[in-house]
Amino acid sequence: MTDTGEPPPRITPARRSPAWLTPGVKGIGGASLLADIGHEIPTALLPSLLTSTLGAPASALGAIEGVSDALAGIARFGGGALSDEPERRRTLAVGGYTATAVLSSAIAPATAVWQIAVLRAGAWTARGIRVPARNALLADVVPAEAYGRAYGFERAMDNLGAILGPLAAIGLVATVGTRWAIGLSVIPGLMATLAVIYAIRHTPKPTPQAKRQLRFHVRHVLTGRLKPLFFGITAFEVGNCAATLLILRATQLLQPGHGKDHATTIALALYVCYNAAATVTSLAAGRHSDRNGPTRVLTLGAATFALSYLGFTHDTGNWVILLPWFVLAGIGIGCVETAEHAAVATHAPSDIRGSAFGLLAATQSFGNLAASLVAGILWTALSPTWAFSYLAGAMLISLATFQLTNRKQTATNAWTRRQR
Repeated sequence: MTDTGEPPPRITPARRSPAWLTPGVKGIGGASLLADIGHEIPTALLPSLLTSTLGAPASALGAIEGVSDALAGIARFGGGALSDEPERRRTLAVGGYTATAVLSSAIAPATAVWQIAVLRAGAWTARGIRVPARNALLADVVPAEAYGRAYGFERAMDNLGAILGPLAAIGLVATVGTRWAIGLSVIPGLMATLAVIYAIRHTPKPTPQAKRQLRFHVRHVLTGRLKPLFFGITAFEVGNCAATLLILRATQLLQPGHGKDHATTIALALYVCYNAAATVTSLAAGRHSDRNGPTRVLTLGAATFALSYLGFTHDTGNWVILLPWFVLAGIGIGCVETAEHAAVATHAPSDIRGSAFGLLAATQSFGNLAASLVAGILWTALSPTWAFSYLAGAMLISLATFQLTNRKQTATNAWTRRQR
């Protein structure tokens, strides 16, 4: 070969995905993204359909959402026990994503409030059943040392869907109207089903096992390191109110200086910042959890939430001052949701991992309901300051519990190393 005097061309190695970002993790992350887009569209448009189109009172919306959330909580607990069997959790995941998409989109042609109530309750029940199955399935497709990053990725995709869903709803309403927008939400919903099927096909087939009797393994879940963690998680969740209360607080504070419509727009923009912060934080929280353990991430999340709620106790009509409190809340939820899932995957016995995720999901669901109800009562009877003071207090209790758990785990690990 003739020497041209030119250096040989550089051969750039192909870029590879991180070892933990397996096809299974990508599939489940994609399912969370697409499913969240799919059910956020009808969620965003449900108030308009009920009140403006069907002429129902606001109390009807509250009743429908309250009953649906309660059924979802029950379904999450039951779905956890069903998901203990590896083969069954695959069926539950596929069926749950499919049923949620179909039932949510079926609200579009509804002509009566009771029809919407039945369909919404059914969709949320299916969504509740699939959550423990999806979380247990994710633990099947990733190495144990990368649980944090895997669940951080899944949470980031879910939070990203919470941003894109309402934006898609706005665009669809402007193009095809409310009913068609709700009906078209079936498309991303069914794409989520395909994504979870893709993940399952890239998961090693479980070893055939004899059929086990269906049991709720609460006592067995709350052993070892999970027991103190669940105390802290419970304290956190009874202080983790619905994000709609943050939006309401911002709207009321901004309204005197900006007017109702402009205040609502600004408050929704702040909520987008909340979801953006949660999306970015979930990825970082996952890496930190893998390096330093999920308890430290839980502690950080509780601390940032406490600061956020204390910020919301102050009256201000300046959105620049409100922005940090939304961002801190987004950072908190990104940390805690990621670390909660990583902790359960790490510490729960593999044969009852579904039950562990079911108990976690039920704690989240009923804790959120309790937090919103108590905060709402305090808000109405006393003031928003009292409501957010209660929420901050719950976060401080949670923070203290996580710190105590972290110290005990550190001492135990140090003792173990000395024995070696």
